[in-house]
Amino acid sequence: MNLPPTEMIRPLPRKTPSWLTDHVVNPTTKFLIRRGFSLRGARILSVRGRATGEWRSIPVNLLETEYGSYLVAPRGNTEWSRDLRHSGSGRLISGNQIIEFSAEEIADSAKPELFRTYLALWKGASDRFFNGIRPDAPDSQFLAVAARYPVFRILEKRSNRRV
Repeated sequence: MNLPPTEMIRPLPRKTPSWLTDHVVNPTTKFLIRRGFSLRGARILSVRGRATGEWRSIPVNLLETEYGSYLVAPRGNTEWSRDLRHSGSGRLISGNQIIEFSAEEIADSAKPELFRTYLALWKGASDRFFNGIRPDAPDSQFLAVAARYPVFRILEKRSNRRV
């Protein structure tokens, strides 16, 4: 990345989904996940809204590592990340399984290795969301943008089955 240091730390606006993503890709992905078809760990994340308290749902990629499970917000400080930060809990849905969980946001200093793993699994996110940062980039590049991308560690899990 050849940006001057001031450009690397300036907050970017969150990247809003396109009309196609909102109206075709996400609904189709949610439909498939609800029927048990999970692409590389995709889940439906449901979180209560900050203002209304109503459940809001969106497809997400659940990053599972040897150290735990994480939710990365590759679009930045999104509605779901702000809702999860506020509520501290949510649900992950795949097929007929619902996992209720609590979560904590992790510190920027712990994010480089998680970003690296995330980008290795979901390569398309590199260009679309991480401004071209590649999985083999040095920690300094990840640390320079870490504040822009919330990451949550999934803590307590309780599994339920839908009927």
